[in-house]
Amino acid sequence: MSSQKSAADFEMKLEVVMMPVTDIDRAIAFYRDQVGFHLDHDVQPSETVRVVQLTPPGSGCSIVMGTGLGEISEMVPGSIRGLHLVVKDIAVAHNALIENGVAIGDILDMGGVLYAGFSDPDGNTWTFQQMLNRG
Repeated sequence: MSSQKSAADFEMKLEVVMMPVTDIDRAIAFYRDQVGFHLDHDVQPSETVRVVQLTPPGSGCSIVMGTGLGEISEMVPGSIRGLHLVVKDIAVAHNALIENGVAIGDILDMGGVLYAGFSDPDGNTWTFQQMLNRG
């Protein structure tokens, strides 16, 4: 009998995604003021290190950006693609971004799943998703 544990034997929660950006203050303004993320913290524990965490409303997963974070800070700005923000009403979310000056694509119906994509100022891409079979 094996005593090895498998991944199914414990919880693993994705709670942080690193978001490479060129200008942290510009990114905060975009994500907080235009998209509606909550600014959880913005700390600078030293002259060379800054860590910023923002969370989409209702989400258990945040994005983190910063400087002086070793290989994390070396990620290429604009290289994150296709993160999904699942919403209850894509039309409401779509219109909110338009009203806040965010360029967002048209809402597309892909067989009962609705999508609309947008990018941050560095080119990291996001997609609103609404699954019509969810109440």
